Parts: sequence; C-alpha cells; structure tokens
Amino acid sequence: MTLVILLNTAFTGTVLYIFYRVGAEPTTLIGAWFGFTTVELWALAGIKKREIEKESNNDERGDI
Repeated sequence: MTLVILLNTAFTGTVLYIFYRVGAEPTTLIGAWFGFTTVELWALAGIKKREIEKESNNDERGDI
C-alpha cells in the first residue's frame, strides 16, 4: 500500500512538471493511472479484510 501511495506521489509530481514545461495536461493518462491505483488499493483492502476475518474466525474456534 505504501508503494502505491509513493507511486501516486511520483506520478503527480511528474505530471505537474510536464504540465509546467508543455502547458498541456495528459487527461486520459491521469484518469487511467488513478483509476488503476484506486482498484489496486481496493483489492489490497479486500485481501487484508479477508485475512483479518480468517484470523478472527480461527481465534473463535481456538485454531492456530
């Protein structure tokens, strides 16, 4: 998750630099990038949630 946040920060900085130099914003690229990383974060959150639920169920049954 930290990697995704760092990549988003680097991407934003790069896009701002390109916008400063060229004067045009790559709208489609920005939308695609943040759409992709949003799905990645949702997927990671889902995996973590399932892991927590599995541990919770194991603790209730006394399994290790």
